[in-house]
Amino acid sequence: MKRYLITGASRGIGRAIAEKLAAKDVELLLHGRDTVALAQTRKAVESQCAKVALLIHDLANSAGVSDLIAEVGNEPIHLLVNNAGVAVVAAKRGFPNWSAYCMSKFALEGFSQCVREELRDRKIRVINIYPAATDTEIWDQIQGKWPRQKMISPEEVASAVAYAMSRAADVALENITLSSLTGNL
Repeated sequence: MKRYLITGASRGIGRAIAEKLAAKDVELLLHGRDTVALAQTRKAVESQCAKVALLIHDLANSAGVSDLIAEVGNEPIHLLVNNAGVAVVAAKRGFPNWSAYCMSKFALEGFSQCVREELRDRKIRVINIYPAATDTEIWDQIQGKWPRQKMISPEEVASAVAYAMSRAADVALENITLSSLTGNL
């Protein structure tokens, strides 16, 4: 059985990925902080999965990360979707007054490139998916008027994840960038 760990699976992109990857030969390890929303994700996928486990930890602090790792245990993970996050999509473009956030997102690309090379001999793929602004509830928490009609859907991001996983084991898609034909923010 395959084990997939999806962080930020309570709603939005994480939930869409969980729904897309649910399968009878998969154990989904769903992470989130919102117990009610995470339970709703579980309900949406459990009939299609071999097993579903809910992992409730705050990844904003090191104790939460350590606790998540301990709860996941030593069995192999076949996929890690590192999706938990906050604020705007800012991994490839700078935004005024978001310098620290954008810097941390840009740094993840450099980190991913290094880890990708370190793990290549072990046949572990590291894939970054850069979605344009995605129409999720996160925008309700950010001040301003956001053109939701220009945003892509969480399901489109989930389809990109599924596509990347469907490639042959010796093929690595290193980066996938998704944008909207109506224009980006």
